[in-house]
Order: sequence, then C-alpha cells, then structure tokens
Amino acid sequence: MVFQTQEYEAQHWVKTRSSLDSSESTFLTWGGNIYSFVPGEKRKLLFKMLGVSVSRCVLHEEGSWDFTSRELTYYLHPETEEILHKWENPFTGETVTVMHVANNPVQGYFKGKFPAQVEGDTTTFVFDIFPTYPNPLASNPKFAEYSPQETYQAAELFKLSVKTADLLNPELSSVTQLKLSWDRIGQWVPWMKMGKNPGQLIYSAYGSKVNGLSELPKLLQDEINNRVPLYKNAPKSFKEGEDITSWLYFEKHFDAYLAGERFPLTVEED
Repeated sequence: MVFQTQEYEAQHWVKTRSSLDSSESTFLTWGGNIYSFVPGEKRKLLFKMLGVSVSRCVLHEEGSWDFTSRELTYYLHPETEEILHKWENPFTGETVTVMHVANNPVQGYFKGKFPAQVEGDTTTFVFDIFPTYPNPLASNPKFAEYSPQETYQAAELFKLSVKTADLLNPELSSVTQLKLSWDRIGQWVPWMKMGKNPGQLIYSAYGSKVNGLSELPKLLQDEINNRVPLYKNAPKSFKEGEDITSWLYFEKHFDAYLAGERFPLTVEED
C-alpha cells in the first residue's frame, strides 16, 4: 500500500503530541542508544538512554495552542543500563561528572496545518528539524575545554505514528496509541569535556505515549518520585523566556558539575 500525504488541523497534532484537555499532563517516553561518530574511526556505543517528556497544551485562541513541557533523559551504562554518575571518557582518559538532560521548560506554539503520511489505518507525522544558532557557551573562556564551537548545530529527525481513527474521533482528547522514532546528530555535549576533538554523537531512539507516571519505566518512576518530583506534571501554563537546553543547563549549574554533584539536581514539585 502506498502512503498518501494529508494535511491535518492543529487540533489533530495536539491530540498526537499531547492532549486537547489542558487539565491533563501527557507522558511520552523513549529509549535507545547513543554512539560516537568520529571521522576515520569505528563507531562506539557510548551510552544507552532513557527519557521522558511530560507536556500540556493550553488553548490560546480558536485553532491555536500553547505547548509547554519538561524533559528528562538519562545516560545509562551501555551494558548494565544503570544510571551513570561518573564517566571515563574513552577519547581523553578523563573521568567526568555526568550531567543528565533536565530541560524545563521546552515550549512551542501549534497553529495551522500539519502534513502527515497516511497508510492504511496509520498516520505518521514526520518532522526533520535542523537547529542552528550561536553557542551560548562559546564566548566564555571558562567553557573552552567543554564547548568552544561558535555555532550550535544539530539534526533532529522525528516520526510519530498513530491510529488515523483516533485523530478523527471527536470523543478522544488524546490518541490511544503512539509510536515514536527519533534520531539525532549532534555535537559532543559539554559535560563530556571534549573541547575541539572532532566527531559527533548519534542518537537512535524509539518510544511511545503512556497513560501516566505509573506506566513509565521503573527507572524513570523512581527518579521522578524520589529526586525530581517536579516532573510529575507539566507546567500549568506557557512561561515567557527561552527554552532550557543542555548547554544552558550546563552553564547554569557549572559549579555543581565541577563539585561532582549528582544530576539531575533535585527539584521539588511546584
């Protein structure tokens, strides 16, 4: 069967990524591998990963929604899949503190048409995103060993597949099933302390939407319940200001990183 391209309204994308019910926090989780990609060298499996996004959509005006969320991603041992707190860098030989992803908030604005590929009873939204902007760490000499590149550049390739019938069912505020494929090509993250060493990270992940905190993998449940309970719920509303990234989080908590504290840092509920 050949797929056909079809345009959906913003509300259909909201049902996919989050929920039309602004009282709900929607959980999307993923897992996968992170590889090194260095010119002239074989790839290395550096980490397993496990992550979660907890999101909310709030109707802004008819036909448009504010999207707000928080994200966690943990770097895991490639064999035992335990959370890493220290990591011996195989490229430099130095042991460094692992700074897991704790981006809060991650936000957006949904409006207009959203094209998707429809094949049989499945609809797949495809987003190929290529963020490129000045590296916020590059101008500060104290980060020269961590992230000296003038420009931040990456590729993020998303595919989210759902039941077409769910999208078109007016009784549903959120799709009943979602399968996620996510691939990323990005620079070394600052905590790896790679400086100007050549190479990139390749992320290969898959995931799904789950019905609440209790359906997340146990590792994520334990972390959220015991260390970062803020992530039990999405932000209640859109917050003014820039999104938090791993680079900005590193800048903000650099002293804690140097002190060898455990990441993500503990954050209580709102």
